[in-house]
Amino acid sequence: MTSIDTERFRDELLEERRRVEHALATLRDEHPGSLDEEVEEIAATSDNHLAETATATLGREIDYTLGDNAEQVLFGIDAALKRIDEGTYGTCTSCACEIPRERLEAAPWASLCIDCKRRAEG
Repeated sequence: MTSIDTERFRDELLEERRRVEHALATLRDEHPGSLDEEVEEIAATSDNHLAETATATLGREIDYTLGDNAEQVLFGIDAALKRIDEGTYGTCTSCACEIPRERLEAAPWASLCIDCKRRAEG
């Protein structure tokens, strides 16, 4: 197995973790109440509340999807940091083959080699 600069990847993972946490906090700050509260506010102040309600609902659904994706990325980052600590970073958790450096460059939290990832998605 080729030597991987795990400290560089640790730094990248920690920076990405900070960025994702900031994005999640921003999403939460932009929508502090529930969707029901937002819809009630729109209905009380707007003549065209059905269209605005639909827009608010779509916007909130997009935010929920982004939030879920961000939570999954955080989980992957934490797992990658644990693999660095354990000395298994860069090794596929499925087949134990080396994960190519290019894949780690693109997604430092990757836990599967590309072949295992394709099988998992298939």
